[in-house]
Amino acid sequence: MITLDIRHNLGSFALDLSFDAPRGVTVLFGRSGAGKTTVTNAVAGLLRPDSGQIRLGERVLFDSKTGIDLPTHKRRIGYIFQDARLFPHLSVAKNLTYGQRFARGQKPAASFDRVVDLLGIGHLLDRAPINLSGGEKQRVAIGRALLSSPELILADEPLAALDDARKAEILPYLERLRDEIEIPILYVTHSVAEVARLATTVVVLQNGRCLKSGPADQVLGDPEVLPTGVRAAGALIQAQVAKHHPDGLSELSAGGIALFLPGHDQPLGQSLRLRIAAHDVILSRSRPEGLSALNIIPGRVTALHSGGGPGMMVSLQTAAGPVLARITRRSAEALGLAVGVECHAIVKSVSVAREDVGIGAPFAQTPSG
Repeated sequence: MITLDIRHNLGSFALDLSFDAPRGVTVLFGRSGAGKTTVTNAVAGLLRPDSGQIRLGERVLFDSKTGIDLPTHKRRIGYIFQDARLFPHLSVAKNLTYGQRFARGQKPAASFDRVVDLLGIGHLLDRAPINLSGGEKQRVAIGRALLSSPELILADEPLAALDDARKAEILPYLERLRDEIEIPILYVTHSVAEVARLATTVVVLQNGRCLKSGPADQVLGDPEVLPTGVRAAGALIQAQVAKHHPDGLSELSAGGIALFLPGHDQPLGQSLRLRIAAHDVILSRSRPEGLSALNIIPGRVTALHSGGGPGMMVSLQTAAGPVLARITRRSAEALGLAVGVECHAIVKSVSVAREDVGIGAPFAQTPSG
């Protein structure tokens, strides 16, 4: 676990926050300029905070009171940048083994063969970086970081430079990394899809402050925490693959609620996490009949949040997990919605985008700060 409590001034921008990042993927989430990269630079030793402390497990990386400020090369941190930064004159295999020179005398996070298998890059080992796609380069960069035997991985918007196809290619490997490597990952993004797919814990930053932190499903399901705007709002649900139907739909079970999505190629019993966008949810006080939508989720209103316009964000607690619905205030008034009111969330099967469905690690069970 990494524990951070720092303050730092950068001209008119002031950073003042504290949080814990446990095992798994802790996502620093927020708009550009919220302070995400400043935090990772402080953790990596590329920036010295004005005051505070940064701890990695039992090791103190920085402490303004005692004067401790370990140099970057002694912090045992693997860094994954937006661009892969591979050595162009070295093969993939030699780029990977370059990371091992920093691991002398340290227990590796994974062996060379394990990293190659984890990232699916065995067929690339003899290639030069110039002959790799953007997604392949990033997988090699991740492997190099792992082979340096880090105690923490810092990933600073590693998919930002990739097109949608390459992002779709690399996300499953990042999911495997999250679930199979026993070290924390601090991941920076402003993409809600990446948060939904990868995060076990979310730290929402706004103007250099921690707006909220905790388990990914709780943070994204909070109607008052919308760091990138209402259009990106949506809740996370964890489910298991129950059945694949011959008409091309896959049936999931989420807390005993049946959910139908366009066919997914995961085996029966596989745990998945899916993000349901708030603007794709319709609410009904009674269970509807005669609709084309297949997903009807009963629940109870737990919060209502009005913005500056005609819209309202409604939070429901359901057996499947938290659900957010973005409706108009007029509709909320017509339905008589209030905290405690029972209603049904209606979601079209085809409205859940494929990129919003991923392999589902359990969400963190307790708030991280």
